[in-house]
Amino acid sequence: MGTLKVDTIQDSGGNTILSSDGSGGFTNSLPAGKTSSFRNLIINGDMNIAQRGTSQSIGSGAGYIIDRWRDGAIYDTVAPTGVFTVSQSTDVPSGQGFSYSQKWACTTAQTSLTEQGWGTQQRIEAQNLTHLSFGSASAKNLTLSFWIKSNKTGTYGIEIRSHDASRQFISSYTINSASTWEKKTITITGDTGGSGIANDNGIGFWVRWMWSAGTTIDGATLNSWTATATEIAPTGQVNLADSTSNELYWTGVQLEIGTTASDFEFLPYDVNFRRCQRYHFRHNPSLDSQTAIVMGIANGGSDMNSVLIPVPVKMRANPSLSTNPASGSVAIRWWKTTGNTGTISSYTTLASQGDGPSDGSGFLALTINGFGGNLVASAPNGIEFESTDLILDAEL
Repeated sequence: MGTLKVDTIQDSGGNTILSSDGSGGFTNSLPAGKTSSFRNLIINGDMNIAQRGTSQSIGSGAGYIIDRWRDGAIYDTVAPTGVFTVSQSTDVPSGQGFSYSQKWACTTAQTSLTEQGWGTQQRIEAQNLTHLSFGSASAKNLTLSFWIKSNKTGTYGIEIRSHDASRQFISSYTINSASTWEKKTITITGDTGGSGIANDNGIGFWVRWMWSAGTTIDGATLNSWTATATEIAPTGQVNLADSTSNELYWTGVQLEIGTTASDFEFLPYDVNFRRCQRYHFRHNPSLDSQTAIVMGIANGGSDMNSVLIPVPVKMRANPSLSTNPASGSVAIRWWKTTGNTGTISSYTTLASQGDGPSDGSGFLALTINGFGGNLVASAPNGIEFESTDLILDAEL
């Protein structure tokens, strides 16, 4: 009977985590300070999850398309006039394992900028960062890596902001070749100053990519931690909004402990999806009719109390509520004297009444108003969302 010789052991992302030491044993092959699972502090860095849709227009406002990535304008008093279409794209670097990227395409140009700019950021939950030991002599160094391409070459900026400490780290990178995928790596020194990162569910870091920055917000001090300032971009920051021919793609974002970049950590789709649902969850997102039944108790009028909405993961905080479309219809399926459907007029969480956990762990208890009367008092009722998407949002 033969023997099986194993030279290396890899994790799910293809990274070698153990290698043969030549004498029958194995040695750890990951770079110092790295772990084999969940080493990436960024969620959805491969741009796979997009619960809200696949495209949106960004002018002077802000919004999300790809989960966890907040796209928006930056300004103080004078709003920008340029406009971008931001979308999920299948244009990706060849042979790297990615399926999607985020695309920025300028649709209305603005050639002159002062306090205005645009960028994409991910806000990282503070309690996921406390092990970095910021604010102490043991503060850990970080490495940020990502893939990017654009027809607009030149200098672009990155801002890391430690929210609780009101400190920022600004760096830059260069897109060298037009319309060519390039991998960028930036080392971020650990911040030994400031007050550190709170152990809570608030904002720990902002990690922001600058696509445009005006003359009053560029010129930042680079590659050191300083108090937050007006300048949040490097001198000479590219203006991606200066022509409607401009477009940019990026993907494979990873932020990890250490001074070297490892290969991108690909998580299983279901794991990635549930991590995103902690911050944003949609009930009946396909807008199907006669689906998504939940339970509630009627008050004998037009309101449903103690409506229990199932939530797949514990949400970061008590979520805000909305519907898509805003005037979507619902139907009562049990214990109703008539067969009417109703239009939801409002939602109220019942956390203060003790009818359900405020963080959406397991179920979220609501009062739903606007069923038009004729409900049977204290009777259980099945509520069926019809062409209506109930949106629960707990983004940072």
